[in-house]
Amino acid sequence: MNHNPVWLALDLPRLDSAEELARKVSGHIGGLKLGLEFFYAHGHHGVHEIHKIGLPIFLDLKLHDIPNTVAGAMQSIHVLEPSIVTVHAAGGRAMMEDAKAAAGEHCKVVAVTVLTSLDSDDLAATGIHAAPHDQALRLAELAHAAGVDGIVCSGHEVAAVHDQWKDGYFVVPGLRPADSKTSDQKRTVTPREARDAGASVLVVGRPISRAADPLAAARAIEATL
Repeated sequence: MNHNPVWLALDLPRLDSAEELARKVSGHIGGLKLGLEFFYAHGHHGVHEIHKIGLPIFLDLKLHDIPNTVAGAMQSIHVLEPSIVTVHAAGGRAMMEDAKAAAGEHCKVVAVTVLTSLDSDDLAATGIHAAPHDQALRLAELAHAAGVDGIVCSGHEVAAVHDQWKDGYFVVPGLRPADSKTSDQKRTVTPREARDAGASVLVVGRPISRAADPLAAARAIEATL
């Protein structure tokens, strides 16, 4: 089994381009994350095609609805055999409990806490008057109580959450190598910093997918770990 913690966010509009990129860097990553852009464009067929590459699949669907609907959605993706699926912690305890109960036997359900594109001002605009760090810890506690496998949080929160939840599974997106632009991410850390803080999965997208040489970029990130 590949124990590389780096999972590539494979959100490309063309399936052939996504497959080509995944195969090119497959020896230097641990899995492939397929998000909303990919899933809406390519659906079940696209996931089946990416499965042929031979790496674990992370369906980053961020399910957020009433408990019955989320449970039904989880059951509908059993055939895709994902290793990880995301739900929104803000959906509440009952929704997370039902999502976990409906998930496949070998599928980890992880709850999204605070998106890495949000800062305190963004949260305040939605009526949440807490710092992203505090809100992430509050939602992590709720996710833990709901019995899901772990959470998605920024690298700024993962150490504190790890202290609270020793056996949790922690997915950290929004990672940027030290020499990389942050783009629309506001709370970023490097892959090594996130790993040292207790991250289980390091999600890297544009620093590899949009690099002039994706293979060299993937190798460089792997070398820092």
